[in-house]
Amino acid sequence: MTNQEIFELMARFDQSGITTFKLNTKDFTLELGKGGSAAVPAAPVGAPAPAAAAPAPAAQPDGPCITAPLVGTFYAASAPDAEPFVKVGDKVKKGQTVCLMEAMKMMNEVHAPCDCTIEAILQEDGALVSFGDPLIRYREG
Repeated sequence: MTNQEIFELMARFDQSGITTFKLNTKDFTLELGKGGSAAVPAAPVGAPAPAAAAPAPAAQPDGPCITAPLVGTFYAASAPDAEPFVKVGDKVKKGQTVCLMEAMKMMNEVHAPCDCTIEAILQEDGALVSFGDPLIRYREG
């Protein structure tokens, strides 16, 4: 992860409504927090990060889902005043664009994995989502 990517992540965190964020990779751990007045000393490089209580797992949607291919912002439409790419009940073809993900000021199209019918849009437009978060639930066929 580059310094620019870390700074972008920090800026998104600062603008979001969440108060804590933790990112673990094989090379480093990044922990962000806001709203508290107590300073937390940084762990030395290479030292294992202290274990934190894991959040309760989110309820898994029933059925197959299109998931976030990256960490970024979910957009249901190409512009704020545009129609969404898909709506509940729409039949879509394999490869059809179903939403956009913005990361590092770059827009990435997310495509339908198969011919399917959209059953639910699981994220709010403009929501910050993590890699693997469910975006859209579908039914094949």
